[in-house]
Amino acid sequence: MIGTLTALWTRVFAVLGRVSMYRLVFLSLVTLTGIALIVSIAGLVAPAPFELIATAAVLAVVCVGTDAAAQRLLTLPWRIESSLITSSILLFVLRPTLDPVALAGIAIAGFAASASKYLLAWRGRHIFNPAAVGATVLTVLSIWLPGLGASSWWVGTPVLAAPVLILGLLVLLRTEKVRVVTLFLVIAVAVSFVRVSVQFGAAGLEFDSWDVFWQILWASPFLFLGAFMLSEPLTLPPRRWQQFTIAAVVGVLAGWPIPVGEITLGQERALLVGNAVAFVFAFSLRSAVKLSLVSRDVLTPTVTQLTFRTHSRLTFVPGQYLELEVPHRHPDARGTRREFSIASAPEDLPELTVAFREAAGPGAKPQSSYKKALAEVTPGSDLAVTGVWGDFVLPKRASSPVLMVAAGIGVTPFASQLRHQRLADEDRDVVLVYVASDSAELAYRAEIEASGIPVVVFTRDRPADLPRHWVWARGVRLDADGLLQVVPDIASRHAYVSGPPGLIAELAPALERARSITTDAFSGY
Repeated sequence: MIGTLTALWTRVFAVLGRVSMYRLVFLSLVTLTGIALIVSIAGLVAPAPFELIATAAVLAVVCVGTDAAAQRLLTLPWRIESSLITSSILLFVLRPTLDPVALAGIAIAGFAASASKYLLAWRGRHIFNPAAVGATVLTVLSIWLPGLGASSWWVGTPVLAAPVLILGLLVLLRTEKVRVVTLFLVIAVAVSFVRVSVQFGAAGLEFDSWDVFWQILWASPFLFLGAFMLSEPLTLPPRRWQQFTIAAVVGVLAGWPIPVGEITLGQERALLVGNAVAFVFAFSLRSAVKLSLVSRDVLTPTVTQLTFRTHSRLTFVPGQYLELEVPHRHPDARGTRREFSIASAPEDLPELTVAFREAAGPGAKPQSSYKKALAEVTPGSDLAVTGVWGDFVLPKRASSPVLMVAAGIGVTPFASQLRHQRLADEDRDVVLVYVASDSAELAYRAEIEASGIPVVVFTRDRPADLPRHWVWARGVRLDADGLLQVVPDIASRHAYVSGPPGLIAELAPALERARSITTDAFSGY
């Protein structure tokens, strides 16, 4: 069952991975706005059509203008998608209006949201969800100036529940936050249900528990809050257990709002508390670290390694990845940021390496705008890392047997782990299955040889000078049966697979027999 779900997820991820996370969120919110306008014309939601249009226009102008001014002042690349995402989220959180005073309040919220990205930031990364900041600022101001309006979360209505669920699920699949947000929803709905039960009981009233449950799920803002705000990677800590903790905290506070003076600790304030806890979790990692390119080295005919020097503190666990930004003109649908597994070990800092595959040959696919821009980066140039994330890390117990399966450039996280294992003098029972198109494409061969672990190589031709502990799988096809043939003790091992989604899906039946499965799928650059 786990293997089947893994196969399904990797195939979906391969499709969604063709669009950047930011572009997908933006397109999802635009689609949701269009749906909201249609149901508004039909009179099925509270805001009128012209109220929606006017509010959306004010938010877009203010958010884009504020971000553009700040980015120009700080000499940062202009990210219009980020501005429009913030304004689109606020559209569903605030109360749309045509009243001039209330529109002024809308503008204040938009300004506060965008300004918070730079004023409430740590080393180049915002600490709090911008839309939550903007909504909170407006709500607090409404205590003294009620005409400005406040947050309303009108998106929490049954008529929009299905679109929010479907579009939100696409975003969560792309950001790999389905389990995190599911936990949030379960806790928020459960706590809210208990709260309503207590309130009805105190009033001596009876209620239909099933009707109350569905009302909480479909007519509350929990779906939107989880999918489009809680899931934001830049305000989440790097490890999944930490993300689950944040989801639980926000779920409790959103499900049972705590009065704070004249307002309650409602949806956006609950998220801000979660953001603050997340910042404490990842204090040393929540920064935009500047890297200087030291060298560009060719590892194989199609694989290039980039070596950087960090300008400030950066910590990571072997197997994690970073997000590298390469600003360039006219980016394609996948944007200006990409995720790279770190190939070096923590012991190598302040030097850090990543590797990527470049197109080669007449039949190769056209390069993305990102790769073309990355190819033009010269030694001495500075790039920004927006964060380090990932749970593709080995078991804490060094005595746990491990199976590593790498396809092509998917070997990079294993190169980091094996190098760390050697430098830290760790003793692990590890078997590596390494798949490459031919022997010339075996990257990091020297590092893998130095680790001394058994390696099973799948290539079209036999690699020259195979070390004693390496085996060429002559004639064996790497599918589920082939994997069981070369690793007969898979049931005793924790399996880690890094490579294209298609390979992971192909191996899923065999991986079901492993003690656990951890995947690191990628869909190309």
